[in-house]
Amino acid sequence: MVTKNRRDYSIEVVGSFLRQLFPAELIGKVWLVGGSVRDTLLGREIRDIDLVAALPAALLESKGFSQVISRNAVAVWFRHFSGFGNVEITLIDHEDGLVNDLRRRDFTVNAMLMTIDGLLIDPLQGEGDLKNLSLRCCSENSFSDDPLRIFRALRLESEGFRIASEAGQIVRAKNWDEDLMRIPAERFAREMLKSFSAPEPGRFFQKMLEFDVGRLWLPELFRMPEIPAGPLVYHPEGDLLSHSLQVLERVTSLSSSPLARFCAFFHDIGKLSTDPSLYPKHHGHDEAGFRVAEDFCRRLSLPADYGRALAAISRLHGNANRLDELRQSTRIRMAQQAIRAGITDLVPLISGADKPGNNCMEGWERAVAVAGMNTADLGIDPLTIEMMKPSKRSEFVLQKRVEALKSS
Repeated sequence: MVTKNRRDYSIEVVGSFLRQLFPAELIGKVWLVGGSVRDTLLGREIRDIDLVAALPAALLESKGFSQVISRNAVAVWFRHFSGFGNVEITLIDHEDGLVNDLRRRDFTVNAMLMTIDGLLIDPLQGEGDLKNLSLRCCSENSFSDDPLRIFRALRLESEGFRIASEAGQIVRAKNWDEDLMRIPAERFAREMLKSFSAPEPGRFFQKMLEFDVGRLWLPELFRMPEIPAGPLVYHPEGDLLSHSLQVLERVTSLSSSPLARFCAFFHDIGKLSTDPSLYPKHHGHDEAGFRVAEDFCRRLSLPADYGRALAAISRLHGNANRLDELRQSTRIRMAQQAIRAGITDLVPLISGADKPGNNCMEGWERAVAVAGMNTADLGIDPLTIEMMKPSKRSEFVLQKRVEALKSS
């Protein structure tokens, strides 16, 4: 068994692995498919392995594979190999069924076959689409079979692909809301989070608006173009969507972290709560964002750390943009909140993207260091704390932190 410390492999390594896994007389009935072939043709190393095979189910069971329930009732067999990764196999009765298997897939760039020896089999002409980075549907029913494929296409747009005109026409031909209501929010969120790891994450949201899809999951996005980002003297870009996309683009150029990019795009979520009669100002949007952020993330079934991070960024980014104007005690409280949320590195990153050219975050690292000191680090005698009224202790420790910050 081939093992490596990471799950990226060449076609040669994958071929060797599969020859060890399956009997020699049956290896000709096993083909790489989907992302495995696409990544090979793009010169990328393969991660998880997708196969289509004309093998007996009993053989897969004997090799430790388990059948999983598939939405479209196609037999899918799965096994995770420690140190290698996931192997997923779609079974067909006979190799004559290969083309039908490809036609039920999403896009032609994901519907190419490759033998274990590296011979390409491409009845749907996916290789040409791959060279053009074009997303063409395998059939007219591709999106109807699984409407989430629309968002997979949007995510692939963020990776550099472009939706072919015919595929775009299929999306625009109907209202997908009823079909999408049957899909769990976490499937949408998974595609959204993947887009935040891509080179152009903003395209995912721009295309949602262009095709008018996903309003039931992300109604906030569809309101952003209608809301002023703030007074034009501070926000010449105009609307909240344009501002959020700009901040996302700046953070993307500096950080590959999906969490950082997510917080960048939604950092002003509190502005959605502003009474329109107060436009273009958004007084109190920091606290409004703090209040709604965790519920927003729970609704999308996002990881808990995303909710904590967005709530803290929403609350802190306004003060971060004018840190040099704040009292030392306020800086320390901000740093303590950032430490609890695990975002001490995100605060200056997003502040710098929110207000480019603003150098007010100087001293943030020292504030974080002081906020993380214990009483011994601050030179506080334990007996002094013990003899003090409990109601006075936190203020006393805060004052010692202020003194430490000033002395630095």
